[in-house]
Amino acid sequence: MGTWDTGPFDNDTAADFANALDDAEPEAREALIRGVLVRTIDATGYLAEADQAVAAAALLASQCPGGEPVDTPYGPETPMPAFPSDLRALADEALARIASDEAGPASNWVDPEDWKQWRAILTRLRTVLAPPPPSIALFEVQP
Repeated sequence: MGTWDTGPFDNDTAADFANALDDAEPEAREALIRGVLVRTIDATGYLAEADQAVAAAALLASQCPGGEPVDTPYGPETPMPAFPSDLRALADEALARIASDEAGPASNWVDPEDWKQWRAILTRLRTVLAPPPPSIALFEVQP
């Protein structure tokens, strides 16, 4: 696999995933995203689809408040549909699984600064994807 930078689509596998999303019918894109996240969460041993899961998480985060648009020539060219909010929790769980796998995508970078940058990207994605804390309504007590 070729990796040329630390962004979510900056490797051959993620760029191929973007092409698969472009080639898929709009109604099939959610299933592609959901599938790669679930398989990453459920994987034992080597996380074969970690790079695609990071790319999927970036696409989901781009639709969240505070999310950054996916603006790279290696990402999907076609607009993505609005994805259901339940995918956010799956993406966060997949990213947690990936971040804990030291033999996975983190091993792509020999330079410690690249590794730190990649981890920062995962942390930022998880922050955007994390559901907001439930709001607590304060009620004024009437005398």
